[in-house]
Amino acid sequence: MAPLDRITAYADELTAIRRDFHENPELGFEEVRTSGIVAEKLRSWGVEVTTGIGKTGVVGVIEGNRPGKTIGLRADMDALPIHETTNLPWASKTPGIMHACGHDGHTTMLLGAARYLAENRDFAGRCVLIFQPAEEGLGGGRAMIADGLFKKFPCDEIYAMHNSPYHEPGVIGVKKGPAMAGANFFDITVRGVGSHAASPEHSRDPIVIMSALVGQIQSIVSRNVAATEQIVLSITQFHAGAAYNVIPEEAKICGTVRYFSRETADKVSDRMRALCSGFASAHEVEIDCDIRNVFDVLENDPALAEAMIGVAQEFVGDKAQIKDQLVMGSEDFADMLHVVPGAYCTVGHGGSVPLHNPGFYLDDGILPLGASLFARLMEVRGAS
Repeated sequence: MAPLDRITAYADELTAIRRDFHENPELGFEEVRTSGIVAEKLRSWGVEVTTGIGKTGVVGVIEGNRPGKTIGLRADMDALPIHETTNLPWASKTPGIMHACGHDGHTTMLLGAARYLAENRDFAGRCVLIFQPAEEGLGGGRAMIADGLFKKFPCDEIYAMHNSPYHEPGVIGVKKGPAMAGANFFDITVRGVGSHAASPEHSRDPIVIMSALVGQIQSIVSRNVAATEQIVLSITQFHAGAAYNVIPEEAKICGTVRYFSRETADKVSDRMRALCSGFASAHEVEIDCDIRNVFDVLENDPALAEAMIGVAQEFVGDKAQIKDQLVMGSEDFADMLHVVPGAYCTVGHGGSVPLHNPGFYLDDGILPLGASLFARLMEVRGAS
């Protein structure tokens, strides 16, 4: 049977697996239960399993019945520190943590493909199933690579996908070349002098200093970077104080820079550090500025992007297309693509709530399609 026919036959089982993952979300590098279930399922289908790659990562290997290429298929497993508000029967049972990005669905899709390939094995080559931890800014991809992922399991090509509530069901898109932004994260801490709120003259108020610094940092892109460059700087956290009548000693902000040019990102980082240094001197306080790279720019191999769309068109026809829009969001599959050539696509589904939203929900109808696309990529690319 074709992958979609066979996988659709056990779609209800995939839905049950996905909803179980959704009810029991785990943050990055804490996916002990999730990775345990993944490993158990793979072993039950006769898949060779290795655990503990990148702490909680799992790798499965399925040998085809004839020689061919080694193809990597990757899915992420981690959830986000967001409190779910969907009130679905399978909503998260863990307060403050939910699968708000659909990684439970990605993991389930790859499991669905693994079952099909393990039962069938009528393909050329070797399939390396990569279940990655900690995609959400914690560097799970880099951790697996540092742990010898591609030395232990060398791949000729690698593929991954992400659900999209922003596109109609079945719409599949791949962009050739640079596709998703690289990302820096930053933490800036002002250490001033606290005082009673009634006597601010005895303080070096970190809240006032940080408030002014925020305004200056937000002007870096608009006043130091050419308008033709695509770069975003967003401050996403501001922490200070714990009482109504106390000026605190510290204030802290956190945020992210998304970019397509590392040179431009470095220019922004230099300006951030210079502003922090200047503010520290002007206000006689200490300011720590920690800026770190967490994702590279995701670049799809042009030929393999075309190949991925060609496989997708077998399932959805003209709904699978090469796209030309850059995405300012980031994805740490980028780090794997810097080691092994491959491609990354988005798959539209029936959900309508944005990613990383407490009301996000995944349309389970996408599961057989995603699993079939993974499986067919192995069949086609392994024999190429």
